[in-house]
Amino acid sequence: MADFVGAIDQGTTSSRFMIFDHSGNEVGRHQLEHEQILPQAGWVEHNPVEIWERTSAVLQSTLNKTGLSADDLCALGITNQRETTVVWDRNTGRPYYNAIVWQDTRTDRIASALERDGKGDTIRQKAGLPPATYFSGGKIQWILENVDGARAAAERGDAIFGNTDTWLIWNLTGGRDGGMHVTDVTNASRTMLMNLETLDWDDELLGFFGIPRQMLPEIKPSSYTAGYGTTRATGPLAGEVLITGDLGDQQAATVGQVCFSPG
Repeated sequence: MADFVGAIDQGTTSSRFMIFDHSGNEVGRHQLEHEQILPQAGWVEHNPVEIWERTSAVLQSTLNKTGLSADDLCALGITNQRETTVVWDRNTGRPYYNAIVWQDTRTDRIASALERDGKGDTIRQKAGLPPATYFSGGKIQWILENVDGARAAAERGDAIFGNTDTWLIWNLTGGRDGGMHVTDVTNASRTMLMNLETLDWDDELLGFFGIPRQMLPEIKPSSYTAGYGTTRATGPLAGEVLITGDLGDQQAATVGQVCFSPG
């Protein structure tokens, strides 16, 4: 019987995996750091492939430590560093560029131009955010404008975007072999691209950044009993586990939402 729940905490400096029992007691964990890449002043990047490899390793290590398997897990949840931006090829799984981290300030000119052009008030009204370097919209725009081939790939539907939650879910659920391209509202709300009233991507906001809508993941509730997808037996868990929780900013309350709450 599946009596445990797993929680991936993909943070700014490390990735960890924890397993909890039905009473909420932690029964095992493992954590690994990843490299902080600082190409120049104000720029902060991560290697998305390294993040996926570290996440895979902590999943496997925690199962090994506890003597548990995927069959013992009733569900899986993810918390993550919000705003950090990954753009990758859905056909190959290769990132077009390093993940641009929430701390990165290279998009200050993009944010300033939005204010100067009178678009800031619309972003505030629709997305509930001021134009700022933190948020994902400007980071996606920067990648499309500065990485060779990225915009053309986005226009034809090959280049897709996600924060680190979306990147991990896509890989866990099959990657280029049918991986699910999804996120939740807490992550989508920090992109400057989601309309707070509709809880969906907003075409006017996408136009401000020149972002093709087909790049973006489907937005789901943070606690979603139907699931964001199922892990593959060929993946790091070596079994099928439904992913039912996704929450930005390392909020470990996901654990309570993932499996044990009613509904």
